[in-house]
Amino acid sequence: MASVETVRARLGAVGQGHVLRFWDELDAAARGTLLEQISRLDLEGLPGLIGHYVQGKAEPGERGEVAPAPYYGLDGTCCGRAWDRRAAATRGEAMIRAGKVAAFVVAGGQGSRLGFEGPKGCFPAGAVTGKPLFQIFADNLLGARDRYGVHVPWYIMTSPLNHGATEEFFRAHAFFGLEPGSVRFFMQGVMPSLEMRSGRLLLAGKGEVATNPDGHGGCVRALHESGALTEMKRRGVEQVSYFQVDNPHVRVLDPVFLGLHAGAADSSGEMSSKMVERAGPDEKVGVFCRVGGKLGVVEYSDMPVSLAGARREDGRLAYNAGSIAIHVMSVEFLGRLATDPAFSLEFHRAEKKVPFVDVESGRQVAPEKNNAVKLERFVFDALGLCRESIVVETDRVEEFAPIKNATGVDSVESSKALQTERAARWLRAAGVDVPTRPDGTADCVLEISARTATCADELRGASLPRKLERGERVAL
Repeated sequence: MASVETVRARLGAVGQGHVLRFWDELDAAARGTLLEQISRLDLEGLPGLIGHYVQGKAEPGERGEVAPAPYYGLDGTCCGRAWDRRAAATRGEAMIRAGKVAAFVVAGGQGSRLGFEGPKGCFPAGAVTGKPLFQIFADNLLGARDRYGVHVPWYIMTSPLNHGATEEFFRAHAFFGLEPGSVRFFMQGVMPSLEMRSGRLLLAGKGEVATNPDGHGGCVRALHESGALTEMKRRGVEQVSYFQVDNPHVRVLDPVFLGLHAGAADSSGEMSSKMVERAGPDEKVGVFCRVGGKLGVVEYSDMPVSLAGARREDGRLAYNAGSIAIHVMSVEFLGRLATDPAFSLEFHRAEKKVPFVDVESGRQVAPEKNNAVKLERFVFDALGLCRESIVVETDRVEEFAPIKNATGVDSVESSKALQTERAARWLRAAGVDVPTRPDGTADCVLEISARTATCADELRGASLPRKLERGERVAL
């Protein structure tokens, strides 16, 4: 660890000497913690960030004309031509079987909004079993082991807030049956929170710099700095299946998606994405668009009203490709993003209220209005850096049942209802008599483990009941 003199000189060189204002009041342990925290910050890069994002208030902007994004549709066509689902699935299955694919979940969040204390991945999400989200994803990988005879490595990005608790949760549950050596944890990076007027680093305490997570786009840097990318290469992994921790319906390893990503003529094999048709012009999801001729995501809050609600002749939304934060990225592309400045992701700025210690008085201040700039990166910005990138449509019920809120839209309740709806759909396709309410929904509660099936086709041939009773709770 660098000496305090070295750190003091580095801070002074970038106009941040106030960070050590309370050094003499700290005990030895607090001093060590502060020096370690400062050593992880890119101090030399601060002046450029402050000038660009605090004083200049720069934001990544749209560059050129916006047009709807083309995509591989559920109807088997893309841009008016047919595409071969079976051929894509065969290619993707071969990739999984050869050990060329790793799973990667972004899991740095807490369950606070759900009234749950602890990492969000520990939240009990199964409609019948109450399985935690992490176990639901583990079942996907155990199913892949059963079907393809391969231990798919799983990389889990935590945060400084929940890293230890996440590791302990996996140990307490014996890694849910996975090989411990196939599961790798590493922490997301953080960015210092900057005072809005001056660009000075805010202090959360007398011995702590105020920081914020660097966004899901920070996964690129974290994968590289943790050594995860190097480890993937050593394992022979070529592609990474990316998803976020709040969606129990994600198909962690989708052969069709993988096969299109790696083999479609209009894909560079660098980064591909999944979409669902937007539920309406006000749905709060990013929208895949062509921006200046390149694929990208326009956040719902930035989408012009005239485009968000534009309709085609058939009445469907013209800009209908909603992002569900599911991607495949090549290891080579991630390495380039992490090490080549020409491919670096831009930051997005947000003005927030951040409590801080006043460096003059030493008092803790709870601001009543926005006082700070937080910077974060978004992983979907990497799409614009690809040579070519594709979007693949999936059915909302099949693969999008997020748990973001305690009640209402995208809640625990709505997710569990979708789990039942998807399971009922699969069971009916397999010939099972599922009881139905007058509104067409299943009159029971259902949950199908990914070890049993990850799609309706995989359920065929399984040992299934002929009929379900009203009000029955069934986990398969």
